[in-house]
Amino acid sequence: MAGTSHGHTPAAWTGVIIAFIGFCVSGAFMVMANPLGFWAGMVIIAAGGVVGMVMRAAGLGQVKRQRQPQGQLAHSEG
Repeated sequence: MAGTSHGHTPAAWTGVIIAFIGFCVSGAFMVMANPLGFWAGMVIIAAGGVVGMVMRAAGLGQVKRQRQPQGQLAHSEG
């Protein structure tokens, strides 16, 4: 995938950072044997995914390229 900007968008960075913070929170509370804190971290992880999708919908994510199906020629008949 050389030459692409896959994942290098504000939406991707923000979602991953929030999910990473949630992972750290869940891990810390799991070691402390605190189920409520663990599940709070899991909610933060899910929130990271939601925030990433909302930012992508707002135009801060990677633009999808339109691909032409293989086997079709781009010519006009006339």
